[in-house]
Amino acid sequence: MDGRLICDGVQNHGSKSFLPAVKRNKEGLEEVIARMHKALERKKKEITEFELKYKIRIRKADNDAEDEGGKKEGTAQGVLVGPAGQ
Repeated sequence: MDGRLICDGVQNHGSKSFLPAVKRNKEGLEEVIARMHKALERKKKEITEFELKYKIRIRKADNDAEDEGGKKEGTAQGVLVGPAGQ
């Protein structure tokens, strides 16, 4: 975006008519953000209640599920051997 275009717009219309529009836009965006935040909190609560009701546990992603030994779950490889003495 060209900075001159914004400056020319402010100069042509004057800051007195431009500033109230910017303030209204800012207030509108703050209202939208507040509504979205409330909706997010409601959804988090719904998910938690759903998980409790149906006894759901969410697994971590593979890259987060490291054991204390530094190995990821399900990646341990063992050696199968026959009975001792054969």
